Amino acid sequence: MIIHMSFLSFIMNEFLLASTFFSPNSFVLFVPISTNRKPQKQELRHNQALTKQSVISSRMASKSSQPFSVTRQAPELIVPAKPTPNEVKQLSNIDDQEAIRFHVPFIFFYRNNPSSAMKEKDPVKVIREALSKALVFYYPFAGRVREGSNRKLMVDCNGEGVLFVEANANVTVDDFGPEIQPPFTCLDELMHIVPGSDGIVGCPLMSIQVTRLECGGFILALRWNHTLCDAYGVMQFLKTMEQMIQGAITPSTMPVWQRKLLSARNPPRITCIHHEYEQLDDSKDTLKNTNPNDLLDPDQIVRLSCLTNVQNKSYNFRLPKGYYGNTFAFPAACSKADLLCRRGLGYAVELVKKAKAQMSGEYIQSVADLMEIKGRPKYTNMENFIIVSYGKISGFAEVDFGWGKAVYGGPTGAISLISFCMQFKNVLWRGSLGF
Repeated sequence: MIIHMSFLSFIMNEFLLASTFFSPNSFVLFVPISTNRKPQKQELRHNQALTKQSVISSRMASKSSQPFSVTRQAPELIVPAKPTPNEVKQLSNIDDQEAIRFHVPFIFFYRNNPSSAMKEKDPVKVIREALSKALVFYYPFAGRVREGSNRKLMVDCNGEGVLFVEANANVTVDDFGPEIQPPFTCLDELMHIVPGSDGIVGCPLMSIQVTRLECGGFILALRWNHTLCDAYGVMQFLKTMEQMIQGAITPSTMPVWQRKLLSARNPPRITCIHHEYEQLDDSKDTLKNTNPNDLLDPDQIVRLSCLTNVQNKSYNFRLPKGYYGNTFAFPAACSKADLLCRRGLGYAVELVKKAKAQMSGEYIQSVADLMEIKGRPKYTNMENFIIVSYGKISGFAEVDFGWGKAVYGGPTGAISLISFCMQFKNVLWRGSLGF
């Protein structure tokens, strides 16, 4: 049996569809597959979203004689409101792995719906002050990552600060359309990357831009260095900012560092099978070839890596309340292409269930030990996609800085091989999108 490349896209969609069975009322935000076959549902939705953004861009351009524009003030560094310890903190082996040495972009849209306490107040000033207060408790965010021997990462808690940009835009929240969801038009303007700020070592660990809108609403865009924390950790930090705005003196959940809990054991030992880190010859990666007339070996192994967080209570692994380091792994569902084609969606669902069931305290500890033993290998990118579900931590839209819940809060879009599965409601279609 010979498999055409056009059918390979169907194979990977089987895996992707299977992964959504564990995230009710969700959809695949973006699937980076390119062939000449008939588009599947999730791809059609993405294309419709792109069309929607084109319409929005036209609306922004036509609403006045002036095109969409953002005026930014000079970037500044926000430091903790009080003195904080000057020390060096080690990152865990889960934190400093090669695969997550990048910045994660998130964005939040807010309408002009201030609480009684926020009326007549400037959201830029409110958020700037809350950030400074929150950094007293999360002072490593104000530091800089340093690299030690063997490329081991650590945080120099020197209090240099978080990068902050104040901006104004000549549009309203409604100009972004009835549904605010990725992809976002003019993202480069709403999340300006200050030159020299996007590195891993020696750069700000977090950057925030707050853009006032003509309607009185605002957009908060942030990027953070993934080696410091994952989405759970950032959610915890944002909730602390929210509580500072509400007048709290200390966070309801105090942050916990304790990165040794997910560092390599002594001696390190790999106790689980980790298909996600198999080092393969990517010159034979057929997913990189978009020619549908090419053929795929039916014995070729294809993968879907499901980002799985050990803080999920179902995995029965207890970290201290307030721990905000990276706590996830990428268990991979694997199959020969031929079997996945012949056995269909039910077979793919079982593979994904089995892969996610691998996650445990022992599994993530085995990952930490693997990083120590094998020198931080990246996840395999050969015949592989990574899917991230935000169904379990969809509270990003609940973050309230005093102007109500966000119209949208979450990732700005897909990242390389990583796609996101998120909950949202489609206003135009009068219902929820899901599989």
